[in-house]
Amino acid sequence: MRTTRIGIWIASLWLAGTVIAGAASSPQEDLLKALAGSKHSLEEGIKQLAKGSEVAISGKFEMEDGHLSLSIYTAEKGLGVDAEHNVLKEFAGSPEAAEWNPKDEVFKDMAHVARASTQLTIMSASRFSLLDILAKAKKDQAGTIYSIAPLLRDRKPVFVVLVANGVKSVELCYDAATGSRIEPK
Repeated sequence: MRTTRIGIWIASLWLAGTVIAGAASSPQEDLLKALAGSKHSLEEGIKQLAKGSEVAISGKFEMEDGHLSLSIYTAEKGLGVDAEHNVLKEFAGSPEAAEWNPKDEVFKDMAHVARASTQLTIMSASRFSLLDILAKAKKDQAGTIYSIAPLLRDRKPVFVVLVANGVKSVELCYDAATGSRIEPK
C-alpha cells in the first residue's frame, strides 16, 4: 500500500511538472508579447540617435532582466572611419516610458566589438541606411519591426529584419548592395 502511495505521489509530481513546463513561454514569445508595451518604435530609436557623424548600425528590442529594452548599436565617428579607429557602442533603455532615455556603453568585449565591426563594415559598403531598409520592410510585411541587423549570409552582405505579427515572427532579408528583398532558400 505504501509503495502504491509513493508511486501515485511521484506520478502526480511528474504530471504537475509537465503541465507547468508546457505552460511556460519561450523567451521569443515573451519578447513578442512585451512589444505591445513599447511607446517607441525601432525607427524612432534610430532617428533619435542620428546626430552629428554618429550612425546607427543595427537595432533591436530585447528582454533584459525580464523587462523590454530598445537597443541601438552605433558607430560614433560614422561610416567613413573603420572599426579600429571608430567608437562602437550600444544605446539601450526602456521603451515603455514616455521618453526613451538610453544609457550608452562603449564596447570593449571581444564578442560585441566583433559583431559591431562586421555591422559597420557592411553598412559602410552599402548605399542603404537602416531607415531605408526599414521603409522597405514596412511595405513588405505588416506588424511591428523589432530587429534590424546587417549580417553575412552565405558570404553575402544582407540586412535581416524581424517583424512581429501577433505572436509570430517573420524574417525578411534584403541584399545590402541592391536593397532587393531576398526570398529564403
